Amino acid sequence: MRIVTVDPNKCVGCRNCEYACAFKQKNDFTQKNSNIRVNVYPEERVCVPMTCVHCEEAWCLEVCPANAISRDEKTGAVKVDKDKCAGCKMCMLSCPFGNIHFDSKALVSQKCDLCEGEPNCVKHCISGALSYEDVEDFGNNRKHLDAKLKDMYSKSQEGGKK
Repeated sequence: MRIVTVDPNKCVGCRNCEYACAFKQKNDFTQKNSNIRVNVYPEERVCVPMTCVHCEEAWCLEVCPANAISRDEKTGAVKVDKDKCAGCKMCMLSCPFGNIHFDSKALVSQKCDLCEGEPNCVKHCISGALSYEDVEDFGNNRKHLDAKLKDMYSKSQEGGKK
């Protein structure tokens, strides 16, 4: 399985990933339509792009009462079926990373779907901060990877609260 990986040390905060995602998803450049968000912490001088990591044990998938979330067998992406989504936001509450968003016009949840295996955000990342790579190449143990990402996210949140 492949996922979008992030190297926050390389991110320059240009937000090209957000624009590329929004354009691919909704044919516009509105940040709220992007499934990747760049968190900027000026005091720490760090930018942290965050998007769905398609967890091996996907809590969003487990908690969805409408069975609108499933794993794509081809790409491994955890995807939302907008036709089935009831708009209850349970998936948003269950995501430990906060990487599921709500489309207030369509009244459905939205999240990264890996662009059918060709993530637009990675294609348009000018600094090389985003990569699309095999989970095995990124970390030998997926549970270790999930823990590492949770730790990185927690540290970014702590940095933003100062």
